[in-house]
Amino acid sequence: MIPDLKKLCQKIEYTFDNEKLLLEALTHRSVGSVNNERLEFLGDSILNFVVAEELFTLLPDASEGDLSRLRASVVKKESLVEIAKTLQLGDFLSLGSGELKSGGFRRESILADAVEAIIGAVLKDAGFETSSQLILRLCKSKIQQTITEGPEKDAKTRLQEYLQSRRYRLPDYQVDKITGKAHQQSFSVSCLIKELNLTTKGQGRSRRIAEQDAAQQAIESIEAAK
Repeated sequence: MIPDLKKLCQKIEYTFDNEKLLLEALTHRSVGSVNNERLEFLGDSILNFVVAEELFTLLPDASEGDLSRLRASVVKKESLVEIAKTLQLGDFLSLGSGELKSGGFRRESILADAVEAIIGAVLKDAGFETSSQLILRLCKSKIQQTITEGPEKDAKTRLQEYLQSRRYRLPDYQVDKITGKAHQQSFSVSCLIKELNLTTKGQGRSRRIAEQDAAQQAIESIEAAK
């Protein structure tokens, strides 16, 4: 096994039988047609299921709505980015020249997608039980924190509350572009805040995810300007 990949396997406490799956999970679409998007799709699906089942088991009296909010807090992009940074995942990514020049190894969306792709790769390499164990190891502290503190408000809600507290109009979200096939679309969304003369861009596999990304970018821009 490539030495660097061996280090990553030690971090996630799993060694691949099929090393090509791990290489694919670490390969961004900017590299070429063989990339981690399909594994990311698979990993996202099982991540949501395993976290939902764990919360269902740990919180037998929680309502459907509470469980949904708690799960969303655990599996959201920001939580996955925390995992990626703990694993120093940016050091292992394979990126195209454009992404390398723009610092793609630090881009949160790329890091979060890679975490999901690794989960998908483990599922293909070893099956459900092993990938489930990996998810619970990676998400254990976040699950515990979320149960203790309750779900965090998402970026759109936090941005809305900030603007309302200053009596500004709500942000205007607009879909700029939709690319990809129907089952694998990518949305590009703008978030416009007129009073602040601020426009941010977000991307995601759905309009909702892209809007959340744009809202998060807006929050970060506002905080940086303080």
